[in-house]
Amino acid sequence: MNTFEQISHETMIFMRGKYRLDEIGDGKNELKFKQGQKTILTVYIHEDKYTFLIIFGKKERECFELQRNEFSQYILDHYDNSKTYHDGKWMFIDVTTLEQLEDIKKLVLIKKKPNRKPFSKTNALYSKCGQRCDLCIHYTQVDDSLRAIMEPALIKMWDITDWSMRCEGCYSDNCYCKDDLCNAKDCAQKMGLAECKNCAEFPCIKATSADYRSMIHTEVHYADEITWGILPYVPIQYENI
Repeated sequence: MNTFEQISHETMIFMRGKYRLDEIGDGKNELKFKQGQKTILTVYIHEDKYTFLIIFGKKERECFELQRNEFSQYILDHYDNSKTYHDGKWMFIDVTTLEQLEDIKKLVLIKKKPNRKPFSKTNALYSKCGQRCDLCIHYTQVDDSLRAIMEPALIKMWDITDWSMRCEGCYSDNCYCKDDLCNAKDCAQKMGLAECKNCAEFPCIKATSADYRSMIHTEVHYADEITWGILPYVPIQYENI
């Protein structure tokens, strides 16, 4: 991935790994991360950069002032020069480097404390590409009550209505995701590897069933759709946040 793609990918890993939020895109060039009516972060997509909008209220500004020495001069200049309106200080920050993105993450953490409850790792079963077989709706051992929660979210996320196929896991003889059906396994095979986890580039975007949805987008996806339609199918990344 080039730097522009890395910024996109790392933004989504951070926001989804730390927060359980709705992702509201306008279908053009804007994505809002929202909890109810409150917007936590807005991202504007350009050809060569992303512009992040973060609005700080009074308490958030007080918190920022206590942490000023932790931020780069680039962020301090944006903060000091941003206008303050009745609803807060509006900071439009262009991001073209991963270092700038790290500062954005710190600003978001001031804006909102993380609210994503991690999946339990008790009895976790990982596939050859690092996805969670035990959190996949197709896995035979998934409880029917949990499957009933997963299915509506998966239907909305993927626009697929039939989720009846069952699989015994990636290392079983009855794994549904054979090499010709799994991009990750196909990639590993072409590289002469038994599994993705042996690759120096692991985890990478090729190992995810979420494909382009692992990048900044302009679609509308609600929190449950992200939880059950994306997170189980992206190798390890969100667990490490």
